[in-house]
Amino acid sequence: MADKNQTTEFVFVTISNQPRLQGLLFVVISIMYITSLMGNILIGIIVRLNPALHSPMYYFISNLSLVDICYTSVTIPKMLVNLLSEDRTISFTGCAAQLYFLIALGPTECFLLAAMAYDRFTAICHPLRYVVVMNNQLCVQLVTGSWVSGLLLSLVQTSLIVTLPFCGDNRLNHFFCDVTPLLSLACGDTSMNEIAVSAACVLIVLIPSMLILVSYSKIVSTILKITSAQQRHKAFSTCSSHLIVITLFYGSASAMYLRPKSSYDPKRDKFLALFYSVVTPTLNPIIYSLRSKDIHKALRRMILQNSLTPKLQATNHCLAEA
Repeated sequence: MADKNQTTEFVFVTISNQPRLQGLLFVVISIMYITSLMGNILIGIIVRLNPALHSPMYYFISNLSLVDICYTSVTIPKMLVNLLSEDRTISFTGCAAQLYFLIALGPTECFLLAAMAYDRFTAICHPLRYVVVMNNQLCVQLVTGSWVSGLLLSLVQTSLIVTLPFCGDNRLNHFFCDVTPLLSLACGDTSMNEIAVSAACVLIVLIPSMLILVSYSKIVSTILKITSAQQRHKAFSTCSSHLIVITLFYGSASAMYLRPKSSYDPKRDKFLALFYSVVTPTLNPIIYSLRSKDIHKALRRMILQNSLTPKLQATNHCLAEA
């Protein structure tokens, strides 16, 4: 790789040339990053510590939270440094590592969202078989398969990109190492890479989205047959947060990657990348926590226990002394 690639580092192009705007972006993105981390970590802790939430749906949600934590941690810290520093470089190896994890986490989330759709389909369309079908073994297999598939797909895509010759302009018109900006800097023929990216997009985006579409078409059909309005509302409410997250993720990902190379626009791509790398991971824990009564109850129980424990300990201490 060293022989083919004369470029040893890349330089990120600034989001804005105005210092005040960069300072404002630093504050806003920092707040969103902290909110995302705290929200996703809190969901993971709540699911872990509450036996009532040890169900397939919350098992998938906790894994989605882990994906969001990893995704934001791969992109945002470097983005924040670039907003304040004059040195906006990243080494070739560092860029390759960032690219690998970014590509890996995207498919992982796609497959997890598809697994969640199957979970909701089984729960609503086949409630009597739900416990048997969505057993612990299947849930672990779906989650493990999502992570392994993402890591392997990323290994192939990243290998194809980093072996390209980069010998000209090293200014990366983006705020993290992504596929399209890197391909635009390559000196050699990128046609095979573009074919590989297109094939990966079909596998990663279209196939899971079709599975989700089929699952929810059957879910809607089943719910509409329910005679009780209260039961229909309850069934819809269990799917609403998942549908919102799917819309946010697939909407931005499709606009970013499922389009011809001729329509590549760095400014628009920066905005889309900012949306799915910062905004979406921040909104996800808020959406799940606001729409889930189980998480509300578990969180209130944790707060109540933590507030009562010191008082009980102090009371017991006083009684012991007496």
